[in-house]
Amino acid sequence: MKKYHVYGLGNALVDMEIEVTNDFLKEMSIEKGLMTLVEKDRQDVLLNAVDGSQHKRTCGGSAANTIIAVAQYGGRSFYSCKVASDETGDFYFKNLLEHGVDTNLHGQREEGVTGKCMVFITPDADRTMNTYLGITSTFSESEIEEDNLIDSEWLYIEGYLVTGPNSLSAAVKAREIAEKNGVKTALTLSDPGVVSYFKNGFHEMIGDKVDLLFCNEEEAYQFTETDNIEAAANALKNKARAFAITQGPRGAYLFDGQREIDIIAPTVEPVDTNGAGDLFAGSFLYAITHGHSFAEAGKLACHASSELVTKFGARLSGEAPKSIYQKVLG
Repeated sequence: MKKYHVYGLGNALVDMEIEVTNDFLKEMSIEKGLMTLVEKDRQDVLLNAVDGSQHKRTCGGSAANTIIAVAQYGGRSFYSCKVASDETGDFYFKNLLEHGVDTNLHGQREEGVTGKCMVFITPDADRTMNTYLGITSTFSESEIEEDNLIDSEWLYIEGYLVTGPNSLSAAVKAREIAEKNGVKTALTLSDPGVVSYFKNGFHEMIGDKVDLLFCNEEEAYQFTETDNIEAAANALKNKARAFAITQGPRGAYLFDGQREIDIIAPTVEPVDTNGAGDLFAGSFLYAITHGHSFAEAGKLACHASSELVTKFGARLSGEAPKSIYQKVLG
């Protein structure tokens, strides 16, 4: 038996979620619905602009949310990332451990500034992110713990790593280690804007084929340069042995390597879509590492994500994931 079910690789960002209006986004020239990388000075301006607004902080980053979800269900997970030796980095490290996730962050850390992501939630439940990467922009092969990666069933790579040369090299290196040692590979495309700007980098990150690709419809269309789900699915089969395309309130479109599967999502009233895709991936990975089929994994993932979007925050709390699992697959 492997030590970990899932070994994750991604950015370490302290998430701050803030409720704003669409007018606020316009006034501050923030592009709605996308993740935008910003410099520290710009983030400081935005932080001052929302001073007093409701916001809380949690250890985050897309892949971190996914890896924490695996742990919340009861899975064994590991997260490779990079934070600084500042108070925010201390918070991140402790918060990760509190969620039951093992990590490479034990020991002395470099001086610098830990990354932060401002997540703006508008009344239509959309989420817009402005991210200052801080020290996570220097994420590299040094953060990979090869022994723990080899001792995992799956490697999960965050697509945002494509934005930096060192982090891209680290993702490629981790995939190569996994492939040489029989560890299955999974990747998320992360964001449609990132896909459009870094398409060649994604091809490098993927290599010949990954075992499992996660994306939403818009990311799938951007990556495959298509405009319908069937065409996108056919194109994705050239880069992934299996995939899951999330379709928001309509559920998900899966390919398990042999057949296509449509998963219907429960009907809910969304208030915040932040983290829904991350939770979908974490739920899916937990299910397939615990004896469930793709169809069952998709069902669990859709139910969990549908529950998440009815609440504020990028993750379900406490025993909620286990309760959903018992209700859907138990």
